[in-house]
Amino acid sequence: MSTERPILLSKDVITMSHGSGGKATRKLIEDIFTSVFQPDGMEDQARIHNPTLHIPGVQLALTTDSYVVDPVEFPGGDMGKLAVCGTVNDLAVGGAQPLWLSAAFIIEEGCEIALLRRIVASMFEEACQARVRIVTGDTKVVDKGAADK
Repeated sequence: MSTERPILLSKDVITMSHGSGGKATRKLIEDIFTSVFQPDGMEDQARIHNPTLHIPGVQLALTTDSYVVDPVEFPGGDMGKLAVCGTVNDLAVGGAQPLWLSAAFIIEEGCEIALLRRIVASMFEEACQARVRIVTGDTKVVDKGAADK
């Protein structure tokens, strides 16, 4: 018996319905994102309950980073690896200990589900190596050709 998770999406590519906020969006989030990024720990608002946030003299560091690269897969990595490594690096060079990340996805209509799965898997692998968790995120689907790469 295969242990691979069944594809719950009706097509092999992203459609505009995946960005509508309805059932297709929910299936996309559940099948592609929370199935990889530990669903019990993900929330839309990333409420992080952690006693280390209340240590006197300790400051919380936050950063946001964006990546545009074409092609999204390249020798040695992909956009997912670049996003996690780059964001973790930004925090680390500032003297912070990276713990959690948020991830925003702007996905073009027609993007292959298989490509999105590879990028998400790459992000998860890099997050594990960096000992950080991806705890929240956002997805938007845009018309084909409307997203920067």
